[in-house]
Amino acid sequence: MAVNYKAELVGVLGYPVAENPTCVMQEAAFAALGLNWRYLTIEVKPDNLADAMRGVRALGMRGINLTIPHKVGVMALLDDIAPDAKVIGAVNTVYREGDRLIGANTDGKGFLRGLREAEIDPQGKRVAVLGAGGAARAITFELAFAGASELIVINRSEERGQQLVEALRKDTSTTVDFVPWSSTYVVPPTINILVNATSIGLYPDAEALPDLSLDQAHSDLFICDVIPNPPDTRLMQLARSRGLRTLNGLSMLVHQGTIGFELWTGQTAPEAVMKEALRKAFEAS
Repeated sequence: MAVNYKAELVGVLGYPVAENPTCVMQEAAFAALGLNWRYLTIEVKPDNLADAMRGVRALGMRGINLTIPHKVGVMALLDDIAPDAKVIGAVNTVYREGDRLIGANTDGKGFLRGLREAEIDPQGKRVAVLGAGGAARAITFELAFAGASELIVINRSEERGQQLVEALRKDTSTTVDFVPWSSTYVVPPTINILVNATSIGLYPDAEALPDLSLDQAHSDLFICDVIPNPPDTRLMQLARSRGLRTLNGLSMLVHQGTIGFELWTGQTAPEAVMKEALRKAFEAS
């Protein structure tokens, strides 16, 4: 019987992308299941995205992740988009069906899995979300679908923030408000969950801290950060210093990664292996 030396290819397109640790957990998962797959971390400038996606097709890649700034731009380059990703208006995962490339969004689902793993049910909760980009869109829509009673979008660009608010009002029944982030955001005591869905605190700007105040926050406030690198962001440190419960960005990264792994391979993702690989990688760095 002939030996098959052909590796199946997946990866991530982004700009910048060097700090993205997804390859660590996906390669560990492939090895654990004995799959001859490779995960490539590829820097692609916005003007080159269309060419890069043609390359994905030409190389027969089994799928691709999209990170900043490609989650919206990629949508016009796909054959089909999952209904929930269409509503969200952003795609972070592409998988192949024959010759067709299908867009999905696993960010919000991964975030929700992490919340529920921490025994936090968003149903009936009031949630404040910092940011209005691709991650914020995915998270706010999934929170609305999960029954959050109120969402507050806080963003520096009023136009972008209002666009997200209007989209949420159109496609969900959740109460949604916008707060311009023109000065320090004082988290009110009525908020149950606070989510940093911006890139503030992402390596190499690991010392950056979102401009907010927790002086009026309720003692039961649950604070989440989507930043995976470093996982212990300044926001996480600030929250702990106030005695608040936290969920770091590794949670969403792992959970959205397991969903992507299963879309690509059709096999159950070895979640524990993926978490451990990331933990070791960040300890080493």
